[in-house]
Amino acid sequence: MAEIRPLGDRVLVKPIEQEERTKGGIVLPDTAKEKPQMGEVIAVGTGRLLENGQRVPLEVKVGDRIIYAKYGGTEVKLDGVEYLILRESDILAVHNEK
Repeated sequence: MAEIRPLGDRVLVKPIEQEERTKGGIVLPDTAKEKPQMGEVIAVGTGRLLENGQRVPLEVKVGDRIIYAKYGGTEVKLDGVEYLILRESDILAVHNEK
């Protein structure tokens, strides 16, 4: 895989596809599905740079499962795999599975 290193407050995310079903148990086809809003953090930038020159580290780390804004980020395809480059501000929450 080619290596991507996000800059600043950006994060590289691999979207997690989830099988969608209706309440009645019918599996929805790809054309009826909404874009995934959950993903796994693959790489993180160095953090946001403040006006005084200080760098604020990101709150997420590699391996975190996140929920992000529906239409946030830029889609990138590398070696046949789709990724998303998001700003930290487009990340809404970290999802801890139990």
